[in-house]
This record gives sequence, C-alpha cells and structure tokens, in this order.
Amino acid sequence: MTIRYEANPPKILLDVDTDESIKRFIEKIKIISKKCDAIHLTENVLGHQRVSPIKIGEIIKKEIPNIPITVSLRVRDKNEEEIEKFVDKCISIGITGILIIMGDPSQLKNVESGLIPSDVVSNLKKKKYDSKIELYLSISNKPNFLKIEKKIKAEPKGFMTQVIQNIQQVQTLADNLKQFSIIPIILFPSEKNQKSADFLGLNLEEYNKNFDKLVKEAYRITGDVLITSPNDFNGLKEYLEKHW
Repeated sequence: MTIRYEANPPKILLDVDTDESIKRFIEKIKIISKKCDAIHLTENVLGHQRVSPIKIGEIIKKEIPNIPITVSLRVRDKNEEEIEKFVDKCISIGITGILIIMGDPSQLKNVESGLIPSDVVSNLKKKKYDSKIELYLSISNKPNFLKIEKKIKAEPKGFMTQVIQNIQQVQTLADNLKQFSIIPIILFPSEKNQKSADFLGLNLEEYNKNFDKLVKEAYRITGDVLITSPNDFNGLKEYLEKHW
C-alpha cells in the first residue's frame, strides 16, 4: 500500500544557482518523505528544462536510502540509445520504476524522435529490462478501452493515470485493467494550485469538498495513490500530517 508524492525537479534558469535550488529541493523531499511511502520525480514538465530526475534520484537515494523512487522518462526527445542509457542509470542507482511518457514539446528545441511510449516499453521488455525495474505507461482518467490495445499489449507493470476527477474513474480503471497496477494521480486542492486545476478543467471548490474521501477511496481500491501539488508544498505536507 503506497502513498506517493510527485515532485518536479528544479528548473534550470540562467539567473538562479542550480546547486542551491537542488539543496532546497532535497530538503523538501526529506521533510515530505516522513509522511509518504514513495517519491515520483518528473522530467521537464511542460517542456521546461529541469534538473534530471536521475541526478535528483541519485542524491535522494544517498540521503534517504529506503525511500522507493519512480521517475518519468520522456521519449519525445530521446533516441533508443539514450533511452537505454537512462534506464541503465536508473537501475544502477536503485530507482524502483519508470513512467514512460511522450512528454510535452520542449520549450528550447524542436526535436521529435518519433518513438511511441508503448513501443518503448515493448522494446525494453524484449531486452529483459522489466526483470530489473518496473515499467509504467500513462493512461487517461476516462480511456476508451477499445482504443488502448497497444498499451495493453505492451504489458507494462501498470498505469499511472491523468489527474483523477472522481472515484468512479478509479473504479472503472481498476475493473477494466485488473491484470495491471493502477496508480491514480490526485491533485491537492489548494488555491495555490488553482492554475493547475484550471488547466485540468477541475472545479477546485467542488474537488476540495470530497478530497480526503477521494484519496482514501482511491487508496482502498488500488492500494497506490500519487498526490501532486505543484505550487503548495506546505499545504500538502500539513494534509499528510493530519490525515496519514
């Protein structure tokens, strides 16, 4: 049974000391790791250049050896050789699993590898990488199950969802994908996360009314929940301290 915290590594900016940003980030992970079971590190969210989740993951494994870590891997701007190097490095430092995603277009360069996440999972499995590390794919919060055959045939360890809007979505995914692990992603409903809620089409006020019930019911159904709070670390920390 797992409560995961999704963390976006620091952006790489010309006028900001990246080493200092990393130190502050790691301190936050040390704090939140006391109230969650695992950490998920994203890669270049919205195409912004950020510190590599591998670099961050390596530091966390040294500072908090027992915390399981999963990371996102963008395939949009990597070739097969770069992907295998990424996976090899994850294995060598003790990363538990990799969420393989297309990724948003880069803000800095126009690179398109042409690779598809489900094909990448299939190729990695052919090379037996799945015996060394868990491979995940992303899935809609309300997929058309007749149109995701390629993802199902790739046979990942499981699926991490888009941000869940209600418990019915979790139950439907669990009922239709029983052979896979399902990790519902849930947005912490804070005013500081209003921009994210707007982007996702969430009514934050309504979402907030049943948030704790949503988390606990999703946790009961799947045994594994990932909570994201991109702009309110302290609010989520307080919620976890109070309810978990």
